[in-house]
Amino acid sequence: MTNTATLVTTGGKKVRHKRKVEPIYYFFLIPTLVLFTLAITLPGVIGIFFSFTDSIGLGEWNFIGFTNYVALFSDPAILQSYLFTFGFAITTVIVVNVLAFLLAVGLTARIRFKTGLRTIFVIPMVISGIIIAYVFNFLFSNSVPAAGSALGISWLETSLLANPDLAWLAIVIVTAWQAIPGTLLIYIAGLLSVPGDVYEAADLDGASKAQQLFRITLPLVAGYVVINVILGFKGFLNAYDIIVGLTNGGPGTATRSVAMSIIAGFNGGDYAYQMANATIFFIVAVVISILQLSLTRGRNTV
Repeated sequence: MTNTATLVTTGGKKVRHKRKVEPIYYFFLIPTLVLFTLAITLPGVIGIFFSFTDSIGLGEWNFIGFTNYVALFSDPAILQSYLFTFGFAITTVIVVNVLAFLLAVGLTARIRFKTGLRTIFVIPMVISGIIIAYVFNFLFSNSVPAAGSALGISWLETSLLANPDLAWLAIVIVTAWQAIPGTLLIYIAGLLSVPGDVYEAADLDGASKAQQLFRITLPLVAGYVVINVILGFKGFLNAYDIIVGLTNGGPGTATRSVAMSIIAGFNGGDYAYQMANATIFFIVAVVISILQLSLTRGRNTV
C-alpha cells in the first residue's frame, strides 16, 4: 500500500485522510532499489564519467573532456556501425511486423489445428540466439551454396555470409526468424480483443475481407502495431549474439553493430573511447523510449 490521500465527507466537510504505508512495501522496495543502483545505475554513472578520460580500463587516467566524443563523430568505423545498426533495425522491424501480423491474422481465423500451429510458430522464441546463429551459419555456409549450385543460381553458390553486400540479408533473415514469435503473440492478443460483431456488421454491409483488414482490423489494433514497432526497433538496435554467431561483424566490418563495437573496444584497450560511444547509444535509446511513451500514451492496448 502506498502513501496516498483520500477525501472523505464528514458533516458536509471534506476531510483528507492519509493512508499509512505498510512496512512490507519497504521490504520489497528497498532491496530492489539497492540492487538496481549497485548493478545498473552506479556502473552507468561511472562509465559516463570515464568517457571524459583517457582510461584504458585500468591503471592511471587523465581527464580529457569531450575529446572522445569529438573523435566519435569523425571515426568512419563508428559511423559505419551506426549506419548498419539503424539500417538493419529498420529493415528487420518491417519484415518482422509484416510477417507476424499476417501470421496472426491467419492463426486467429477459423482454421483447423490453429492452437497447435500457434505452438509450433512460437518455438524459435525459446531457443538461444547464439545457437540459432550457429545453426544458420552452417546452413548459409554449406547447404544454401550446395542448393544454389544444384539449381544453377550463381549468386547462391557462395555463402551469403562471405559477401559484404549480402551478409546483412542473412542477419535479417535469422533475426526475423527468432523475433517473429514474440511479435506474433502480441498481434494475436490484439486481434482476439476485436469484437466479433464488428466483422458481422461489416459482412452485412458487403465489405470484402481486404476491406475489413485495412478499414477495421488495422485501425483497431493500431496500438499493438505501435508497441511492436517501437519495442522491436529498440531491441534490434542492441543486436549482438546473432551477428557474432553468423559473421562476427564481417566480412571486414560490413556487419559490425554498435554493440559489437562497444564490446570490442572494451577488450581492445579503448575503454574510455567506447564508453563515450555507449553514452551516445544510451541517449539514442532514451530518445526512442520517450518516443514510445508519446506514441502509446492514451492507447488502449491491453
